[in-house]
Amino acid sequence: MARAPRLTESAGAVFAVLAGAGRATRPQLASLAGLSKPTVSAAVVELEAVGLAAHSGTASSGTGRNAAVYRLGPAAGAVLAVDLGPAVTRVRGCALDGTLLAEATGSRAGAADVVREALDALPADAPLRTIVVAVGDVTAPRKGGAGMRPATAKAGPVFDAVAVALPPGVPVHLENNVNCAALAELHEGAARGRNTFGYLRIGVGIGLGIVVGGQVLSGANGAAGELARLPYPWDDGREPRHEALEEYIGARSLLRRAAEAWPETEGPCPGTAEQLFALAAQGRAAARAVVDRHAVDVGRLAAAVIAVLDPGLVVLGGSTGAYPQLLQGVRAELARLSWPTEVVSSTVGDLGTVVGAARLAVSRGVQTVTESAGVKD
Repeated sequence: MARAPRLTESAGAVFAVLAGAGRATRPQLASLAGLSKPTVSAAVVELEAVGLAAHSGTASSGTGRNAAVYRLGPAAGAVLAVDLGPAVTRVRGCALDGTLLAEATGSRAGAADVVREALDALPADAPLRTIVVAVGDVTAPRKGGAGMRPATAKAGPVFDAVAVALPPGVPVHLENNVNCAALAELHEGAARGRNTFGYLRIGVGIGLGIVVGGQVLSGANGAAGELARLPYPWDDGREPRHEALEEYIGARSLLRRAAEAWPETEGPCPGTAEQLFALAAQGRAAARAVVDRHAVDVGRLAAAVIAVLDPGLVVLGGSTGAYPQLLQGVRAELARLSWPTEVVSSTVGDLGTVVGAARLAVSRGVQTVTESAGVKD
């Protein structure tokens, strides 16, 4: 990995502002960075000299004069975001201003090849600043404090398999996939303009992304929102089992319950959640009954979330949770069990995790460039 050049504090501040703006004139940079115009001019010259900023045309200033417009330069580099989903691997490469440079999609089993495909599509002259890998697990330090890894065997093997494709020397950050999706909803999805909400993902697994004051809450062990660990069942005659709630609400059990209740008169039983929800949307009674029951279960889980967090907004996502057919039932169950809370469906869909991971990677990539700022002042 190419090291970022050492910058003055003012150049670091201007670089961060330019990355966020994408393109800007010197007066705009001065306003955004809170610096004087002469300081910004010197900072831009410094950034241009090391390839971190580049001239990008002119813009009318409204006074008859044209102002030079700047963008990030080729030395700013790129970042990589990897979503190791339960079935599909999605990878995005982005410039430090968020511009999409490369993307690839493939099976979980071929995750390493998907990563290599995206890496090969990145500009050859763009140094890779950081990599964010989203996993369906909490993360924990490796023994000896060297880096991070998934905390359990749930995501560990697939991460180890993809790690061989990652370039050496580039910082790798592991993040929970639901937290990444919550970031996508916050900035680009159903929770835009809402600084506090809960993102409830229901799919093969279950999880909660908790956003408070515009920040994702990770918890002391990085395990905030791990709903699979809620004790279930809570019954006099039965002992709670490890991740039994996830087993009950997850997509596999949903399809199993559909198969158990499916009457022969309804034709073939749906083999996927997509087929089940499609039949429910058509008004097929058997499918509608299974979906309605699922909505009640999701509503009860949402009620537990609201009882603890009172987030004001719950965004439903995931391979089954995002279906709009659930909304009415979830809202009805919440009205019965909890206080008023807005419930909406995700608008970023399956791309939520990789979109959020890319946003996080961009933020950390900018930080790798600016963290040495001030050493020359």
